[in-house]
Amino acid sequence: MPASKRRIPASQPGMADPHQLFDDTSSAQSRGYGAQRGPSGLGYPTASASPQEAFLSDPVSNMAMAYGSSLAAQGKELVDKNIDRFIPVTKLKYYFAVDTLYVGKKLGLLFFPYLHQDWEVQYQQDTPVAPRFDVNAPDLYIPAMAFITYILVAGLALGTQDRFSPDLLGLQASSALAWLTLEVLAILLSLYLLTVNTDLTTIDLVAFLGYKYVGMIGGVLMGLLFGKIGYYLVLGWCCISIFVFMIRTLRLKILAEAAAEGVPVRGARNQLRMYLTMAVAAAQPLLMYWLTFHLVR
Repeated sequence: MPASKRRIPASQPGMADPHQLFDDTSSAQSRGYGAQRGPSGLGYPTASASPQEAFLSDPVSNMAMAYGSSLAAQGKELVDKNIDRFIPVTKLKYYFAVDTLYVGKKLGLLFFPYLHQDWEVQYQQDTPVAPRFDVNAPDLYIPAMAFITYILVAGLALGTQDRFSPDLLGLQASSALAWLTLEVLAILLSLYLLTVNTDLTTIDLVAFLGYKYVGMIGGVLMGLLFGKIGYYLVLGWCCISIFVFMIRTLRLKILAEAAAEGVPVRGARNQLRMYLTMAVAAAQPLLMYWLTFHLVR
């Protein structure tokens, strides 16, 4: 009787092959790690979540981020308060509220103040209207742009004379700023000594005194084009114009306050205020010539 052969049952899934010498660990990796293989195909598992997501999901991290945001907001508020204390940003916005129409009218007023009649500044609920609505209101846009243009024109004039250098151009800019600062300080001191109660602010003074740069630009440009004759003709016209402009503008700010206080027109204090107004207006042509005569040869 032939020997009976033992039939080996087929291996079921998950059971080891009896003829296999070593266990197959390839399937165990996928079962043990439970992660997908990396894109490189080396068998390394990829992370299920990024470090940023794990950091954000941490409650302690969320509290730290919230605390940091609150500190940043408090610091910004503190900086804004301190800046507004020393630099009135909200007030500066008023002086730059201009448009193209206002700039054109203001430049015409600076060159031809003889044709203008109404010099009163308009008010709305005890607050002066924005410059773009009133040509008589002071602004800082024209003085700032005129100062920058004056420095550029000075550099052009020095370059045409083969005298340009960064040091000389810097000296020109610093001299103009120094004279402007001295003017403002001298006027403020005079107003204090004369006990003048006026609504003129330091920014108003900077605006009014900065209008002279417009005439200085015109004089230097005409000097470059037509020589000394063009320079003296245009600068002379601009000097007379700025003198008239300052007289008619400042007298409403200084002398009108004296009239409102009941100071006699021919009183001693009123005479001093008039002399102060004349002195400020007369200083503009002198400075215009002093800061430009060496640029034209």
